[in-house]
Amino acid sequence: MNNSLPRAPYMEWAKARPTPVFDLAASAVAACTIDELPGARDALELTGGNNNGYPPLVDAIARAYDVEPDYVATAQGASGANFLACAALAGPGDDVLIERPAYDPLLAIPRLLGARVVRFDRRPENGFALDPAEVQAAITPRTRIIVLTSPHNPTGATAPEEVLLEVERIAARAGAVVMVDEVYLDASLERRPRPAARLGPGFVSTSSLTKSYGLAGLKCGWTLASPEITERVRRARDIVDGTGAFPAERLAALAFSQLDRLRRRAHEILAPNRRRVIEFLRGRPEIEFVEPQGGTVVFPRLRDAASSDILAAWLLNHEHTAIVPGRFFEAPPHCRIGFGVRPEMLEGGLAALARALDEGRQRGNR
Repeated sequence: MNNSLPRAPYMEWAKARPTPVFDLAASAVAACTIDELPGARDALELTGGNNNGYPPLVDAIARAYDVEPDYVATAQGASGANFLACAALAGPGDDVLIERPAYDPLLAIPRLLGARVVRFDRRPENGFALDPAEVQAAITPRTRIIVLTSPHNPTGATAPEEVLLEVERIAARAGAVVMVDEVYLDASLERRPRPAARLGPGFVSTSSLTKSYGLAGLKCGWTLASPEITERVRRARDIVDGTGAFPAERLAALAFSQLDRLRRRAHEILAPNRRRVIEFLRGRPEIEFVEPQGGTVVFPRLRDAASSDILAAWLLNHEHTAIVPGRFFEAPPHCRIGFGVRPEMLEGGLAALARALDEGRQRGNR
C-alpha cells in the first residue's frame, strides 16, 4: 500500500463535514434546478459521439471564449482540467511553481505526478495581488508550469492582463507555461476578463460550469490552450477516463446555449450578496479583509486569533453554519466565506457568524 500518496485536506474536510443549515463554506453560485435549465428534460440522451468531447459542446465552449475548437479540451470539471493539464506538461524531475495561499488540490496534483512543488507568495499587505517579482524570485530552471488562480482562490483578487503577460515572460525564459485556473472568472460582476489563453500560446486556462453558473452536477470542465498543448491534454485524458459522460456533455451544451441567461441569474445572486457581505465585514471590528475583485468568496482575517478553527467549530456545532477554516489555505487566522448562496442562506449564515463573534468577544472579556 502506498502510504505516501499526496492528499488534499480541504477536499477531505469538505466531503466529511456535516451538512449545515447555512452553508457559507460553499464557493459556487447557488445550484440550478433542472427547471431552471429549460429544455433539460428533453435533451437527455444516454449515448452518442463524444470521443474528444461532444462536438456541439466543444464548439459552444470555443464560441463562448472566442477561440477555435482545436484550442478546447473537455474534462471532468475544473479539477479534472487542472489534473489533465499538469499531467500533459509535467512529471518526475520537473518543478511546478504554485501560489500561496492556494487551493490545496492544486498542490496535490503535481505531487501525485512526481513533480516537485515550489511556492511563491501572494501577500496580504498587497491585497493578495499577483506580483511578478515574487514569481521571478521563486522560479527554477526545472520549472515547467506556473500555477495560479484568477480570480484568486481564496481571496477573489484578479490579475490584470499586463501582470499575467509579465508572468508569462518569466515563464518563457525558463521554458515553462502559465496555467491559470479561471473557475471563478465568469462570476466577475464588472467587465468579464478574457481567458488567459487568449493572451498567447504560453498560457493554459482551465474552468468549468460549476462555480459561476451553479451547474456542479454536470462536471463540465475544459482547458483552453494552443492546439499543441490541447492535443497533449486530450491524450492524457485517454489514460485517465477516455471521455466524459455523454448525458452530462449534452446537457452542458444546452447550458452554453443559455449562457447569457445563466450569467444574469448568477449576477442577480452575487451582486447584492457581495454588497451585503462587505457591509457585514466592515461592521465587525474583530475582522480585517480585502474586498474580492471577482469570484464568489471572501477571505477575512480574525485580528486577534492565531486560527479560525475555534470559530468554525463553534459555528458548525452551535449554529449549524459552515465556513472554511483558513488552515486549508495555509492562512490559519483567515476563513473563507462564500456569498454565491441564495440570499436567505447568506442572511442566516451572517446572523450566525455575528452571534459566534459576539460570543467569542464575551468569552474573551470574562
